[in-house]
Amino acid sequence: MTQTLKRDDGETLAYTKVEPAANKPTLVWLSGFNSDMSGSKALTVEAFAREEGYGYLAFDYFGHGQSSGDFADGTISRWREDCLAAIDALSEGPLVLVGSSMGGWMSLLTALARKDRVKGMLLIAPAPDFTEKLMWPKLSAEAQAEIMEKGYWMRPTPYGEPYPITKQLIEDGKTWSVLDAPIELRVPVTIVQGKMDPDVPWTHALKVEDALVSTDCQFHLVKDGEHRLSRPQDIELLIILLKALLARLY
Repeated sequence: MTQTLKRDDGETLAYTKVEPAANKPTLVWLSGFNSDMSGSKALTVEAFAREEGYGYLAFDYFGHGQSSGDFADGTISRWREDCLAAIDALSEGPLVLVGSSMGGWMSLLTALARKDRVKGMLLIAPAPDFTEKLMWPKLSAEAQAEIMEKGYWMRPTPYGEPYPITKQLIEDGKTWSVLDAPIELRVPVTIVQGKMDPDVPWTHALKVEDALVSTDCQFHLVKDGEHRLSRPQDIELLIILLKALLARLY
């Protein structure tokens, strides 16, 4: 059942939560950019958590899904704060983060801020630094100019209605870059990436693996996989990799 967490500024985060059995960690689902917690991967992880006695926490960022706020007002800073607020208020004990696309960036930022609680991560097509390193360079000169002059540009998407890319999103994103220096995390990490991903090149995900200080890091490349990795075989692989990650932890 979806519930809401009230933030200090009056905004609300929609969330769903499952309590863990004794001595089990909580799996935290972190969604992608302009995505939410109702996708097939998230629901599959939730079902797995319920079956195996793990805790589960998923929420929609500010301006996403069932949470309050205007998507156009969102920034990496705000969404990172949402992650920390949610895990601090809604969970206890050890955490295993499962982050998809931008959720991979959120996972890294959350783990860096809560090193005492995050015990492992499964990153699906992780997109840290995407605003500066992936999105901005791909925009046309016209789109870049519109963002700088008008403050936003409406980005077409094959997944639904066009949505705004704002100047504040691009500029704020630079302050949270993690790939320009070693990522000081030493927990087990599994990365799964589609080689045919048009949004996050597999070489970008490999940079994440290279930057991580952790030596316990596995990289799985799906040769015919695209960005969402939501086909039945992709979701089956996701659970296999999640089970294997948990086995490395417990």
